Amino acid sequence: MSFRIDPKKPFSDELQRIGSELINDAMAALSQQPDGPHKAVHEARKKFKRLRALYRFVESEEPAFRKAENLRFRDIARSLSQAREAAALVESIHYLQHFSRSDAESQALASAHDALANRRDAMTGDDGDLPARIRDALLECEKGKHALTHLSLPTSKKTAEKLVKQTWRKQRRQALKALSQCHAQAHDEDFHDLRKSGQVYWIHLALMRRLWPSALRAKKIDAKRLVDLLGHEHDLSVLATTADHEAERFADGNTLALLREALIHRQQALRQECLDLADHVFAESAKSESKIIGLLWKDAAS
Repeated sequence: MSFRIDPKKPFSDELQRIGSELINDAMAALSQQPDGPHKAVHEARKKFKRLRALYRFVESEEPAFRKAENLRFRDIARSLSQAREAAALVESIHYLQHFSRSDAESQALASAHDALANRRDAMTGDDGDLPARIRDALLECEKGKHALTHLSLPTSKKTAEKLVKQTWRKQRRQALKALSQCHAQAHDEDFHDLRKSGQVYWIHLALMRRLWPSALRAKKIDAKRLVDLLGHEHDLSVLATTADHEAERFADGNTLALLREALIHRQQALRQECLDLADHVFAESAKSESKIIGLLWKDAAS
């Protein structure tokens, strides 16, 4: 599919085309599971994130639709998140193993990997409730497809330009607010908010690539790198919380102590790297960048 809005076509048609394809792709992943349930859930949740970012563009014209469908696909993703987060914890151990600083730390991470892999398999295996959650998710996706077919937006080019410009400005303001909080307080929640803003920004850049392919592609690459780094940071935060709440899963106190040490060391380095890159990615003011995007849209749509 083409995950790019064509400004020369009716905005409503493009939004419905892309939205329908995202929902269909998510349903195909959940139904077919070519690489197993872990991968299927991960792929579907990525589609849901793109869909929710896409629907931000209709908020000012159809707030009821945006609110209802945002909640629908947020809840679908959350219903599957236990399985995904269990798999992500194992992936976080793989990530940490690349930065191991001693044989003892490597052995502790290997032990933690086995414990968390067993935890993942128990949550996503035949004895778990993942199949039922997937069935429910598929039913909700069908309802979402039906709702999208009944979405009606104004067809004027002026309205489309307004929607794009307003949405861009609002989202960029949210990103700058989250970045400011990360610099000031550096709480886990602040970095999580920055990650969510970065994800939406990256998705919006992908959607608008036709406006200025070379420039927006460069910005998209930087934004994707930021999102990936913030994703690792978030996964390490979840891993730290799990280690605190489920300490009995790990072989002994020494394994847990070495795991925590590895987590703290890598997370501190990651956060500084994220802040440095985010300062670059979000260097432009929200007002200035949204104005540029609006002008580019107007020119491309004419």
